[in-house]
Amino acid sequence: MSTKKILVTGGAGFIGANFVRYTAEHRPEYRITVLDALTYAGNKDNLAGLDGVELVVGDVCDRDLVDRLTADTDVVTHFAAESHVDNSLYDPEPFVRTNVHGTFTLLEAVRRHGKRLHHISTDEVFGDLPVGSTDLFTENSPHNPSSPYSATKSGSDMLVRAWARSYGVHATISNCANNYGPYQHPEKFIPRQVTNLLTGERPRVYGDGTNVREWTHVDDHNAAVHTILDHGTAGETYLIGSSAERSNREIVELILELLGHQADAYDHVADRPGHDLRYANDSSKLRALGWRPRYGDLRQGLADTIAWYRDNQPWWQTHKTIAETKYAEIGR
Repeated sequence: MSTKKILVTGGAGFIGANFVRYTAEHRPEYRITVLDALTYAGNKDNLAGLDGVELVVGDVCDRDLVDRLTADTDVVTHFAAESHVDNSLYDPEPFVRTNVHGTFTLLEAVRRHGKRLHHISTDEVFGDLPVGSTDLFTENSPHNPSSPYSATKSGSDMLVRAWARSYGVHATISNCANNYGPYQHPEKFIPRQVTNLLTGERPRVYGDGTNVREWTHVDDHNAAVHTILDHGTAGETYLIGSSAERSNREIVELILELLGHQADAYDHVADRPGHDLRYANDSSKLRALGWRPRYGDLRQGLADTIAWYRDNQPWWQTHKTIAETKYAEIGR
């Protein structure tokens, strides 16, 4: 088995760190370098216990650093992004800088050195779908972003498509449904509800809670990325999804049940501006490459995730305090 080098931008964040862990366990042919700015969402503790992983602390917008790291790798997986919708509504500038300019910086380095790139994106770039419909996003769905976060991710997707077409960059894109699993920051929906309950607080749901998401376990997401790296076609986009659709209210009620609480023991708070109604992906193009989600049972995936947060309270307690202070400032 020949050794290959892989650069993981944003590899100390939630999905990126889980990708590093998945790769270290399942793909030992890769030598892994992580580039991460270690902002509030990037945490070197997410990589604790991993041998042979090089962590470079730096900014994806740093042209010289990105160029040097790209020149010394075979494959680049681009996870680095500002990613929380509420934060983008509160302060959009970092999202424009990291998601758009950072992707441009990386694309130029990949172009100069002729490297393979996979760009991680979100189904939120497509806008939303009607609740109650059977419509699905496809790779050909038009982009219709509704938040600064999704708008900047849409911009980054378009840059990758343009560089692939205009310059022949060997790049692929994946747009994934909502992820859940270990190491996710407690500002996000599922870990916020879980950690509320673990600290004696009630879960909170935006609006009436009928907004629907398709939930994909982070390990299934990262297995899909490797499938695309191995078998995907340059210039193509692939949608990742588990087909496990649930409303926000259903998710909270399931978490309450799994933690032994009454199903109605949660509060409704003011809705998020421009809150998308429903996300759901047609992942048949990816499945044709051989990928299948291991966590088809959302209940089991949530139970495993809850157990991780229960067993790793020192990891999230400080993050939780900071996140809840910020939520209090904006009334959510």
